[in-house]
Amino acid sequence: MKKSFSIFVTIILATLIIFLGCSTVFALETLDTVTVDLSKAKIAPGEEVTVTINFGKPLGAYTVQVAYDNAVFDYVSTEGGTANNEGTDVKFTYHDTEGGSNPRTSASITFKAKDTIVASTPTDFSITLEGLSNPDNSVEYEDITQPIKEDILVEPNYVDYALTLEYDGVIMPNVAKAMKLVTASTMGKNYDKVRLLAEVTKKPSDDATVKLLARNEQEEDVDLIKSGWGDADGYELGGKSVKQELNLQGEFSKEGSYSINVKLIDRGNSDTIIAQKTFEIRVGEQPTPTKAPTQATPTKAQNSTDVPSTLPKTGNMQYVYVFFAITALVVSYFILTRKNNK
Repeated sequence: MKKSFSIFVTIILATLIIFLGCSTVFALETLDTVTVDLSKAKIAPGEEVTVTINFGKPLGAYTVQVAYDNAVFDYVSTEGGTANNEGTDVKFTYHDTEGGSNPRTSASITFKAKDTIVASTPTDFSITLEGLSNPDNSVEYEDITQPIKEDILVEPNYVDYALTLEYDGVIMPNVAKAMKLVTASTMGKNYDKVRLLAEVTKKPSDDATVKLLARNEQEEDVDLIKSGWGDADGYELGGKSVKQELNLQGEFSKEGSYSINVKLIDRGNSDTIIAQKTFEIRVGEQPTPTKAPTQATPTKAQNSTDVPSTLPKTGNMQYVYVFFAITALVVSYFILTRKNNK
């Protein structure tokens, strides 16, 4: 009985020794030196960003998985592994085939923001790692299953909004004039709550009045000068090739000069001015025609077709005078000779 018990204890001890030995051999270490860097934290549509995973130690093997928003980014390339793009994440794997003589301390992956992004779009990259080991595979590291997240913003290169007031012909006093107020940008920043305001800053006299009337959805006339345009909370504006046209009826009571300042404000940000412009309007006067540039009248020296009234005196004219003098002497000689012969 005692012998059997001794054998049983021996087996248990041997098992524990083997188990503990195996546990020591296959124990996984924690790789707590991993960091992630982005080449840019903010990019424009069409630009590229590179995500670099720094291991902090040389590794002979690893698999990196990077999850991304495929509505925002397109996968471009990886450096430091064989990649497999699965649509919403990219896995790339590396194994040092030279027996630990070619370890890596980092790997990277590049994405390109889609050209179709027209609004500020915050997103992130989510990185996990597995299959980690040192150069000679003598040490294995625990998988990093808790994602390392790196935020990034994709934002277009916005173009300022421009305000224009369009109308044809002459504005006459007390006659409604069709006008059009245009808000435009080739790439306008997105706003949820904007309004248009108008203010008369100059008029021909204190009793002169101005109205800029627009028809709302309730078929009511709204005066931009008194009430502004848009709901109290504002309306949405932004995107690519923005062009909003507001039809107006302008009414001016007297002839003369008016200045009207138009502002586009952000109700969602303490009425910050987004764009503004002052329009100078002349009422009851024909617009001043643009004069064609006056061309200088060419001088006689410049005009090759003009003939001078007198010939310039040059050295050749002296020979002409001599010729006439000699001719006159010869003629006189013959006349005198004939008289003497008679």
